[in-house]
Amino acid sequence: MAEPQEPGWRRWLLVRRSVSAPQELQAYVVFALQQTALTEVVRVAGTRWTIENGFEAAKGEVGLDQDEVRSWTGWYRHIN
Repeated sequence: MAEPQEPGWRRWLLVRRSVSAPQELQAYVVFALQQTALTEVVRVAGTRWTIENGFEAAKGEVGLDQDEVRSWTGWYRHIN
């Protein structure tokens, strides 16, 4: 059964396709104001993917991709 939608808001399902490998798809669920333009939703989602890829690369460079760090204290202990 579908969840009731809040008035003035809209759910979007964005599907991203890789240019280099068109068969690879990634889905992303968006909850935005109803008057938000599709171009704006796509722009913001694209920015999110860029930032997420940057975080993944940075974690790999400093060795944090091997550890699950759930708090500031755990991360600080790891880097010291």
